[in-house]
Amino acid sequence: MFGNLCPGAVGLGGPMAEVLPLAQRAGFVGVDPQVNEPVEETLALYQSLGLCMGSVGLPVEFREAYPAFSDGLEKLPAFAERAQALGCTRCATWLRPASDALTYRENFRRHAHRLRSVAEVLGDHGLRFGLEFVGPATSRRDKRCEFVHTLPQLLELRDAIGQPNVGILLDSWHWYTSGGTLDELRQLRNEDIVLVHVNDAPQGVAVDEQLDNTRDLPGATGVIDLAGFMGVLAEIGYDGPVTVEPFCKRLNDLSREDRAQAVADSLRSILP
Repeated sequence: MFGNLCPGAVGLGGPMAEVLPLAQRAGFVGVDPQVNEPVEETLALYQSLGLCMGSVGLPVEFREAYPAFSDGLEKLPAFAERAQALGCTRCATWLRPASDALTYRENFRRHAHRLRSVAEVLGDHGLRFGLEFVGPATSRRDKRCEFVHTLPQLLELRDAIGQPNVGILLDSWHWYTSGGTLDELRQLRNEDIVLVHVNDAPQGVAVDEQLDNTRDLPGATGVIDLAGFMGVLAEIGYDGPVTVEPFCKRLNDLSREDRAQAVADSLRSILP
């Protein structure tokens, strides 16, 4: 596994010509690319700095009404082609954990059908497709019907989609807030995991009261068992990117250089 930077997740967005040197100075091994930038120049910059390719986010809105999904699916091949030209092999997205309109099974069927179509396009361009469940109980509390919010449920959806390139975006926050266990993680293989996110949780907040956008840098509080989490990933031989997604407000007070270094240092503190 390798330490990876998602610039937008920590407020370090901008042109790749600025982001990549910053990431390299901080000690990241990989960085998520900007697919809309010139391919040849971007590739040359990655190679000159010795950086690995991270992952891209899915640009298709599959959670809403059909016209938005259909429009995004129509544009997806061009996006996937550019990602492939960059040498990127991982794409990921998240699932909404509840609905006011659809029952669990209705939502399950819709997701399996739509995400199967997405996975086919991504697979045609050499991209693995990671799905992320959202764990906090507070994200489901005011909705009529719950949806996928645990690892076993996500694996059931993965199997229903039935495409070999579909796997998991495994986030330590969502694993913790969903009540996940180390034994659940041990059932996974390296091939099941497309991408890993790491973070920590605030102290003094019950697990069922944790709020999705209030987190911390990995290892900052010790609330999440990151030693166990990362240890299992090492046991199963996970070899992909590990990305910090902290939603940590105090990072906003730091310069870009200091922010990148703080994120990289937090990542190094938990990597096996």
